[in-house]
Amino acid sequence: MSGPAVPPAVPPSPVPATPAVAPSPIPAAPAVAAGVFGSAIGMAERYAGLLAGPGVERGILGPGEASRLWDRHLLNCALVAGFVPSPCSLIDLGSGAGLPGIVLAMLLPDVTVTLLEPMARRVTFLQECVAVLGLGNAEVRRARAEDVAGQLAADVVIARAVAPMYKLAGLAAGLARPGGLVLAIKGAGVAAEVSQARPELRRLGARDVQVLRAGSGMVDPAVTVVRFTVGRPPGRSARPVARGAGDPTRDARGMAAGPRRARRAQPGSDSGRPSPG
Repeated sequence: MSGPAVPPAVPPSPVPATPAVAPSPIPAAPAVAAGVFGSAIGMAERYAGLLAGPGVERGILGPGEASRLWDRHLLNCALVAGFVPSPCSLIDLGSGAGLPGIVLAMLLPDVTVTLLEPMARRVTFLQECVAVLGLGNAEVRRARAEDVAGQLAADVVIARAVAPMYKLAGLAAGLARPGGLVLAIKGAGVAAEVSQARPELRRLGARDVQVLRAGSGMVDPAVTVVRFTVGRPPGRSARPVARGAGDPTRDARGMAAGPRRARRAQPGSDSGRPSPG
């Protein structure tokens, strides 16, 4: 007598694989990019390909950012180069995808750029970008700003989309040499950020705090940068941040005072020069 029929084994359902993020199409460089990047335009286009390809695939850059690589990221960062003295040493605090550090390294060959980033996958991406682009003036360092303060120092510290100004000021000042510059690329809420950061800026002895604009008429909106000088000069006390300082804005193309303009590359010249929301 045969026993009860055994139902055929049902093969387990396959676990669906997580689909890889497809690389985004690389947007063509706008006409204005050639004038801003000069002889570095080819390098900028290769970098755009890295951002839209491996950068999106690995989650370094959001897929939605690929379509606006040039106006929101590459041009936005390139226009800040006018505030960077050359030659100098520069730290890109929280470099992320290399914005603005890689852009500044390709435009300012006399500037030594350190891309400071704590996340391993971003560090790997940055190292690949530096190698592919042949940026001999850039190096990648994996660390948090607070862990290397006092060990690592530069003439200029720059940051984009890292932290609110009241927190960023202390992180950046800890990486700048006495008398060095801090450049913070900010957005529309810059006035409120500076107002909130005023006590911290005062505590740090920050001098010459200014809100500057770059790229008016070239990108919309223009790039907004908070700039201040770190530390107190010998024998002088820090100039306090102006109470109620409104918006002492100046444009990178016509500053009455500030760092010496870095060389701007012209199309056909031999030297190069000119964020995620």
